[in-house]
Amino acid sequence: GECGGSGIPDGDCDCDGNVADACSECGGDEINPDNCWICPEDLDVCLTLLGNDLHYESTSDIAGFQFNHNGCLTDPYASGGDAAAYELEIYGSQTAVLAFSLTGNSIPAGSGTLVVLEGDNVTDDCIDAFVFSDPSGFELVTGLSEAVVSGCTDADACNYNSDANLDNESCEYPEENYDCNGDCLYNVDC
Repeated sequence: GECGGSGIPDGDCDCDGNVADACSECGGDEINPDNCWICPEDLDVCLTLLGNDLHYESTSDIAGFQFNHNGCLTDPYASGGDAAAYELEIYGSQTAVLAFSLTGNSIPAGSGTLVVLEGDNVTDDCIDAFVFSDPSGFELVTGLSEAVVSGCTDADACNYNSDANLDNESCEYPEENYDCNGDCLYNVDC
């Protein structure tokens, strides 16, 4: 960026003097990297469990959903959130949660708290088999977010991190005619 011709100062992420938070969000306020999540690009609905709140990010309206649980939820299993705000009927059992509308209501595309899950030991591992649908009844590709692992995502770099899902611009490359160990690749010019 130009920033009046002087460029973006070191450590800043924009011309307003903002810095990236622990989740690499410019101007964000998160200080704990354990609270950072990233959604895989191939999902229509990305779910993140924060405490007992099941959050969603959706590119499409959500007309209904269901998912299984392994007994980690207790009666009434799930309630509230945008599912209740948009008047979806929420039902739960000892193995599943189901929500839909008989009047055609749906949760608009966007993000928020889908439902609040009831239970003392709710984790990502205890909920699965997500089935979400749009108002036309088409299935939406749904899954859980992943914890952010920042690092070098360029496989050609010397410090490539195969676990990283967020590039932190730390990639390091060998000097010309050398490999990452500093060994000469050619018998000329070394």
